[in-house]
Order: sequence, then C-alpha cells, then structure tokens
Amino acid sequence: MQTRLADFIKNSPQGKEADAILRSCVHCGFCLATCPTYQLLGDELDSPRGRIYLMKQMLEGQSVSWKTQLHLDRCLTCRACESTCPSGVRYAELVDISRDLVEKQVKRPAGKKLLRYLLRKILPNPLLFKPLIKSGRFMRPLLPSSLKKKIPVIRKSQRHWPAARHKRKMMVLEGCVQPTLSPDINPATARVLDTLGVSLITTAQSGCCGALAYHLNAQAEGVKAMRKNIDAWWPFIERNEIEAIVMTASGCGVTVKEYGHILRHDPAYANKAARISAITKDISEILATEQESLKLLLNKHKSDPITPRIAFHSPCTLQHGQQVRGLAEQILLSAGFQLTSVPDSHLCCGSAGTYSILQPELSQQLLKNKVTALESDQPTEIATANIGCLTHLQNGTTLPVRHWIELLDEHLSQ
Repeated sequence: MQTRLADFIKNSPQGKEADAILRSCVHCGFCLATCPTYQLLGDELDSPRGRIYLMKQMLEGQSVSWKTQLHLDRCLTCRACESTCPSGVRYAELVDISRDLVEKQVKRPAGKKLLRYLLRKILPNPLLFKPLIKSGRFMRPLLPSSLKKKIPVIRKSQRHWPAARHKRKMMVLEGCVQPTLSPDINPATARVLDTLGVSLITTAQSGCCGALAYHLNAQAEGVKAMRKNIDAWWPFIERNEIEAIVMTASGCGVTVKEYGHILRHDPAYANKAARISAITKDISEILATEQESLKLLLNKHKSDPITPRIAFHSPCTLQHGQQVRGLAEQILLSAGFQLTSVPDSHLCCGSAGTYSILQPELSQQLLKNKVTALESDQPTEIATANIGCLTHLQNGTTLPVRHWIELLDEHLSQ
C-alpha cells in the first residue's frame, strides 16, 4: 500500500511504525473471512481492511469524525486478522496508534468519557474493585434480572498456596480482577507447579499489566503500569531467583510479552522490558517445557473410566495474540479429559477486555454465537485460559466455566 503521511506524524516514531505497517498491507481481503464484527455487520468499514483505509486517511491528514472513532471502537482487537494475514500486517499495533490519535481529535460525549475513566480507575485497582463487586453481590437478589447477569459471580478459594520450598522458582502476575472473581486460579497453578518441583512466588509491588488503560487510549497511564511491574520484577531477575514470569490470564500475557516492543524507545526501560518479555510464558507453555515430569505425574493419576467432557475455549489473546495454540488442549487430553468439538474456535467470545461493557450489543451477539458453538457437542463443562473470557462465558451458559489449570489441579489432587 502506497502512503503519504501528513507532516504532523510522518517523522515521529509512531508515524514511522504506522507507515511500515500500512505499506505491508496488500488489500487481499483474507482478513474479512475471520473478522467477527464484519461477519456480524457486513460493513467493510467494520473489517480490518476497511479500518486500515480509515486509519490511512487520518494519518495522511484527512479530517477525522465520530464515524472513524465508531468503527475503530467496534474493533475487538481480537487479532484473528493477524493470524489470517499472509503479509504479516501488525494490525493491532496500527489500531493502538490510530485510536490514540483519534481520541485527541474527536471529543466523546461526557457520559462515555466518564465510563472509560471509571473503567481505567476501578478495574485495575483491587482496593476499589473488590468491595464494589462484593456490594453488587449483596444487592443482587434485589436487582432486576437484566442487571443481575452483569454482576460477576465470585468464586471462593478452597485450597492452599504451597510454601516456596523448591530451589526452582517462577514469578506469577496476580492480576487485577482475577484474584477477586476467581481467586483459586493462581493457587491452583502454584499447586500444579509445586508437584513438578517448582515454587510459584508473587510480589506485592507488581500490579495491573497496563493493558486496560493502554487499550482505552490512555497509553501513558498504561505504560506507567508497565514500568511499575518491571521495577517490581527486575530485582528477582538480577539475582537470578526466577526462571520465568508465569501468566495465568492470557490477556495479561499478551501484553507483558509485548513490553519489550512497547518500551523499545525508552532508554531507561528498553533492555529490561525486552528481557521480561523474553521470559514471560503462559502457564501452558511452562507445562509444555516440563513435559516429561508432567507425563510421569499424570501416569500416577489415572482418570476414572467416566471423564468430564470439556469444551475448550481458546482466548483470542492466547491463540492470536500470543500465537499459542493447542498446548492446554494437549495437556488436558494427556490427563484423560475428553475434549469436545468446537466449531469456529478462532472467533472471539465478545469479552475483549472492556468491550463487553462498551459495546454490549455486539458483545452479546458474539457471546450467544460462541456459547452455541461450545455447547454444540454436549460438554459437561467449559474450560478457558483468561479471566475475562471465563466471566463473560459464564453469563451466557448454565454450564460451569473454569480455568483449565483448575481442572488439572483437581485431577492431580485425586
């Protein structure tokens, strides 16, 4: 694609990056076949190719309106288009650059602006989020059914986090909403790793991965959170105390793996961020590298003849963002679980961070389609790898929805 970027952007780091991404697009349209919003709306401007044209026009200096903002807002940033694209277009990065520029040129209505601000301030802050959710749960019986479903179920932790007794150690990012909504995911991960001779540790100094603010066009705020995590983890890395940084929420994982790229122009953090991205792994990747030890462990825990039928939902942030596919599924199969067939498994469930709140109608359509696909082969339970997907899917089905590491932990404890 030929480009002629406007003077206000062309010589900046963002402009050079955007120009390179635009030039890599060859207009082939392969992305249309896997774009969830294009499939729902049938509007080219709600496809990656159409949005690329809108972003190109803006970057070349043409006027920007609410229409440009609308079509970019409707994008889930699921990155299915990146998995499909034969040219390797870094679409998600182009969207982040363009949304930031549009946000500065198009004023949002006060109510929508306030909602985005509250999402940035409440969700990443457990001190605000946890009491708010608890209050909502207390008031739930008094609310109309339409509002009841919007209050997530709080899952109680049933088992312990093993003490750090092994020489081998890994660090886990606790996450923002996950400890409140599903507090047993990380302890379950710690228990599984403990059986493999690895201690999972945390540090109170780390916090939100930065994704939420960054993708709500408050990029400076997001980068600040990223630097805070780097500062929290770096002493452990310098002292060679940890082998890896483990992610149990794929939405956080894809962001931390991109710290090195996002902070590449930051002289104080570029090298540290690159190192952290290099050692960050999804829990499925960690267990895949411990394959022999895990195999021996699984052989000691043979499944009953009747095993649960699991429908596995691979989050977009795992299969498209991190390009990690099939690892969790293979581990579950090795443990003796039956995995059901899931049509259109590449499509987004509609959670997409804050998308389910900001774009509720589209999100609910995607949720309905995803639940239909997941339930089509009659599973007894649904498993996933991201807290956002887990909570969103649970709102659309009566089947239990859990993180797959919890299923593995329960299997190993039998």
